Parts: sequence; C-alpha cells; structure tokens
Amino acid sequence: MNNNLNREPVIFVLFGATGDLSQRKLAPALYNLFLDSWLSETFCIIGTGRTKMTDKSFAATLKDSVRKFSRRNKVDTKEWTSFAQHITYAVADVKQISSYEKIGKQINDLKLKWKSKSVQVIYYLAVSPELFPVISQQLYKAGLMKDTSHTRIVLEKPFGHDFESARELNQLLEKMYDEKQIYRIDHYLGKETVQNILAFRFANSIIEPLWNRDFIEHVQISVTEQLGVESRGAYYEHAGALKDMIQNHVLQLLCLVAMEPPISFNADEIRDKKVAVLNAMRAFEKEEIRLNTVRGQYAEGWVQGDEVPGYRQEPDVDKDSNTETFAALKFYVDNWRWQGVPFYVRSGKRMHQTSSVISIQFKDVPHKVFPGETMESWQQNRLVISIQPEMSIRLQLQAKRPGLDMMLNTVDMVFDYNGVYTTQTPEAYETLLLDIMSGDQTLFMRGDQVETAWALLMPVINTWQGRKSIHFPNYAADSWGPEEAEALIARDGFHWFTLPLKDSKQE
Repeated sequence: MNNNLNREPVIFVLFGATGDLSQRKLAPALYNLFLDSWLSETFCIIGTGRTKMTDKSFAATLKDSVRKFSRRNKVDTKEWTSFAQHITYAVADVKQISSYEKIGKQINDLKLKWKSKSVQVIYYLAVSPELFPVISQQLYKAGLMKDTSHTRIVLEKPFGHDFESARELNQLLEKMYDEKQIYRIDHYLGKETVQNILAFRFANSIIEPLWNRDFIEHVQISVTEQLGVESRGAYYEHAGALKDMIQNHVLQLLCLVAMEPPISFNADEIRDKKVAVLNAMRAFEKEEIRLNTVRGQYAEGWVQGDEVPGYRQEPDVDKDSNTETFAALKFYVDNWRWQGVPFYVRSGKRMHQTSSVISIQFKDVPHKVFPGETMESWQQNRLVISIQPEMSIRLQLQAKRPGLDMMLNTVDMVFDYNGVYTTQTPEAYETLLLDIMSGDQTLFMRGDQVETAWALLMPVINTWQGRKSIHFPNYAADSWGPEEAEALIARDGFHWFTLPLKDSKQE
C-alpha cells in the first residue's frame, strides 16, 4: 500500500507516554498505522514522562505493549527495528516551562533535519484530566501552538466532571487556541460499527423514509460490561456510570441515531446535527427524575465460575459508597422527527454480558391478517446494530417457516463484518489518530456539544449526589441490573433487548 505518499511529516508528542493509555492503545495504534503505511515516511514519536528512561528503554517498553495489546498479536523484529528508529524519549515535568522549551528545541531540530516547514505536530494528553489546564497553558506560553494550521492538541475523556468544569476548560482552551486545533476524543466514535451508522442511514434510500416517529416505536441503547471497576476504584468514586459512560459514549450513539440528514460529510455539518439533537432532548424536571431514571450498584457474586467482590469491596472504594455502577434513563427528543418516541439507555458494570447494542423497534403491523395459531413466535420488526463483541447490523423480520402449514417465525437479515470482510478491522484509536493527522474533526466532539451533554444530565447528577441511596447494592454480579431498570421500560409495555451472542469477550 502507498497510503503515506501525500502525507506531511508528523511529530507525536505523547504526554504520559509511560501510562496505561499510551501503552495499551496509542502505541499499538501508531505501530499498526506504520505497518499499514498510513504514517508519513517522515515521523517521530516523542514520549514524555517523569520516569527516567533512555530512547532505547522507552522503545523496548512500547514493544512489550504492542506485543501484548496489538490486534496483530505479534511484532516482527525487522519491522519493529524500522519503527523504533522514529521513537525518542524526554524526561519532563509538565509544570515546568523548561520541559516545554526542551521539547520545542527537539521539534525545531527535527524540522531542520527534515528540511521541511510543513510538519504536523500533535500534542496528545494521555494524562490525568486535572493536568489538562496545566499542559495546555504551558504549551501556549512556550509558543508551541502558534502555527494554527499544523499544531493540534488532543484531550481524552473525561472532559470536565460536570457542566461548570467542562465550560471552564472550554473557555480556557478557546482563549489560547482555534477550535480547529482542539481534538476532544471519544474512542467510541472510532469504532467501525459506530461509523457505519452514518453510512447505513445516509447511503441507503430505503432507510430514511422509515426513520421517524411514524414507523419507529422506541429505541434502546445498551452498553454493558462484565468487568467491575478493577483497579479504577479511586477514579470511579468520582465518576460513576452516569458520568463515565452515559454523558459521552451513550449520548454520542443516541445523537448518531437521532440526528437529521447532513447536507454534506463536513465535520462541522455533522457536529451541528449532533448538537441539534442534544438541544432538542427534553430536560429532566426534578419531580420526573424518579420516574425516568434508575441507578444501581453491584453486589458480590459469581461471574463465569469466579467469585467477585461487590463494588464497595473493591480497592479504593468507600465502604458506604453512594456511587452508581449502573444507570438507566428514558429520554425524549422533542422535534418533528422523534416527538413521542422514547429512547431508553442503560450502562453498567458486572453485567451478564459485555456488549454494546442499539435496538430500533418498529411499530407493529396495523392489521394482522394471519390466524393467531400461525404467530406463536411473532415479534415486531427490529433493527439491531451490534458494536461489540460482534460487529453486525441485522434486520429482524417475520417469515414463513418451511413446511406444509402456515407458521411464522423471526428471521434475521444480517450484515456481519467477519462474514463479509477478511481483512482485520482497525482499532478505534487507529482511525482517530489518522483523522487527527488529516485534520478531520468529524469524529471529535466540539466544545458546545460537550457542554450541552453535561447540561442535560446535571439535574440527574445533582439529585443522585444529593440523595444517598438506601438500597445499594441493589443488583447481583452477572445480572442485567436492578429490578427498577426493568420496571422503567416495562411501564411503557416494552422490555430490554439482549442479543444472543456466542461469546462475550472483553473489549
């Protein structure tokens, strides 16, 4: 492949290069982009951190990480040697301007060596969120972001911990940088199936006429994990399922399902449509929060034959914690297309299955012409978009069962990535890093989108934080969450959809 022929030289500066994100996700993604010739032939990865390391020892650390976490599951010695020639390391204290001056000199030396003024410089903040303001300010003070066309700053979630902190961080960034330089990353949007929602909706003329309140009865979005919080107890105590998953990942999926058709595949056009969905979503009135939201916390139990602790027994978790590990909410999008159609979302840890599934249920046929005895397994038509662990889009229909009698049963029309494509699917971070290099912000959140999502959920966040649950823990490990979550959707005559899967491997 010659994917890199027209790519400008690029420098990746990784803050927090020895941390978990860099090791598990960024290093494998960069290596795979290199192997698939998506990186420019002229590039450099500058790792920074407080740990003292040489270029060689840092490269060896990345090699171990790539071997463990890359989708290729192996590292070719010759290919790695070629890749490692582009890796350097700099000890840095993110609070000291001298560290940034040192990085700036290294960047300038590379530009002189490459004899190129047109070099993309990407500063990736793979660090704790409280360091975002410090690093972004120091980059600005050191003059490392002056070239608005060729410098970018990448910030991971969580982007703020509530509406005020998100707005404060946005205001800080916007004072120093152009919006086109700021990449707020949500790795969920880099997943193949998530991107395919746009293709499925807007590249097929048979879909759009059905995509509204006249034909769709309700929508469900479930993002569930078998894992508990593991070693992330300290972080999770300040986050919880609502902030950690619903505010970003789940609302992103909802926006892709509910957005209006864009005029073009332009980044701001796509993001305008997403913000319009968030602005149209019905605000939570205080008296309705109890009826339209459910929170839960997992207890001890057994998962695949192993005994697991409850949330309050996890490391760094308060023994009387009020933090939710499960959240379910009912939303309405008050606009012409979706008026009256409920959107049910849920996310939780220690659930029965690790999966991310969008279920779009169509209204029942207006008149059933078949006798009752032919419809023992009758189900309404449903479109199911599975993001993980399998990647598929399936349309569930009614068809006649083979035989002399007229009996109907549900059949699936399936688009399965594994069945259609033989090539490996790129990881989400490969897609997102490539977009950052290309200057494409389509899959990245804009500042107003982040703030609007926080504003929507703040009434629920404030209510839950201000009112201690007397029922925690209220669901067992390896279950589908608290009974109240079933009641939330059952009151409207529906039930949570679960897709039977052969395997529920972790992501």
